[in-house]
Amino acid sequence: MTETDDLPPLPPSKTRLKQAAHDLQALGARLVDLPRDRLQMLGLPESLYDAVRECQSITRHEARRRQIQYIGRLMRQVDPSAIEAQFSIWDGTSAAEVALQHSIERWRDRLMDDQASASALTDLAAAHPGCDVQQLRTLMRNARREFAQGKPPRSHRELFRALRAILAAPAAGDAIDGV
Repeated sequence: MTETDDLPPLPPSKTRLKQAAHDLQALGARLVDLPRDRLQMLGLPESLYDAVRECQSITRHEARRRQIQYIGRLMRQVDPSAIEAQFSIWDGTSAAEVALQHSIERWRDRLMDDQASASALTDLAAAHPGCDVQQLRTLMRNARREFAQGKPPRSHRELFRALRAILAAPAAGDAIDGV
């Protein structure tokens, strides 16, 4: 062992500290852009939540910039990893969210296939007993009709949303890969 192995690690440089502060400020600026319902979902400390809500009502550029700096200072007292994880889910960049998205698309494709739709609906109902089979059947029929008539795919999107609600349920986490 050498003498350098016994030395305590060096503190972060001033540049690294400034970069970390800028990153927290940028994360705070993203919080300001969120709608109220998503902001409440994050479970922020009250002082940070109030500062973000106040910044959302500020219209003057310089006042808004100062408020975002204040939010950045408040962000130093919060663990940003949970906030960043939630943003990655909302942005669709987390691996779990991408896997869920692909699973929903596979189920939708199976349900829309004319030959395999009955067996796919049966498989889905077996994997997720709480799903509304009648609603899914109606959405499938309407989506096929819209496609045949060349209309916008409104029911196709509604089918996707219904599948998302079914597959994103906490009890269905182990059946997502069943496609």
